[in-house]
Amino acid sequence: MFIEVKNAVRYYGQDELRVHALNSIDLSLDKGKIYVILGPSGSGKSTLLNMLGGLDRLDSGKITVDGTELTGLSKKETTEYRRKSVGFVFQFYNLIPDLTVKENVEAVRDISDKPFEIDDMLDALGIKEYADRFPRELSGGQQQRVAIARALVKNPKILLCDELTGALDTKSSRMVLEFVEKIHEKYGTTIIIVTHNEGIAEMSDTIIRIHDGKIDSVTENAGRKSAKDLVL
Repeated sequence: MFIEVKNAVRYYGQDELRVHALNSIDLSLDKGKIYVILGPSGSGKSTLLNMLGGLDRLDSGKITVDGTELTGLSKKETTEYRRKSVGFVFQFYNLIPDLTVKENVEAVRDISDKPFEIDDMLDALGIKEYADRFPRELSGGQQQRVAIARALVKNPKILLCDELTGALDTKSSRMVLEFVEKIHEKYGTTIIIVTHNEGIAEMSDTIIRIHDGKIDSVTENAGRKSAKDLVL
């Protein structure tokens, strides 16, 4: 198993004010698939994503990724795990405004051990012609594709997407999802998308529903659709 989550617990507050963001979650994920995690705001889906990415720590339980137990890593080892193994794509892009598209991607490539070629990545995402532009000169969909290129250039084992299309209109959302699909087909990256948009779930191999910090269901998607055919 590529990713295993065992009895994962994360809570905030103390005593009667304690709220469980994750409440004894068990989950197993295979390598090279697209997963969509669905749930309303406050359900724990983003917390789970942060745990998988090494951005936060469990209060109890265990997470293992490709044989590495994250819960046993030191702060330095966790930083190395994020640097080598994980690509993050956030809802609001988090691009560096004073760097060009190419420079934003280079900033991550330069700290990676086995990165992809930048020009190949920009070309795959259809943004090579914008290489010398600044983020403010791009549309939201174009900025999100730059964020994806930046996350992927390090050649990560896992691509984690938190509300990937939450700040985009329908046309831009579809375009971004088509590029994610293209990247998956080309590189075989394990992709985990957190969203509240039911339509996005139809492009996944597996749909995971989470509510109040617990897994409601894990469903294999026998009728997986192409991103271009999604109803968003």
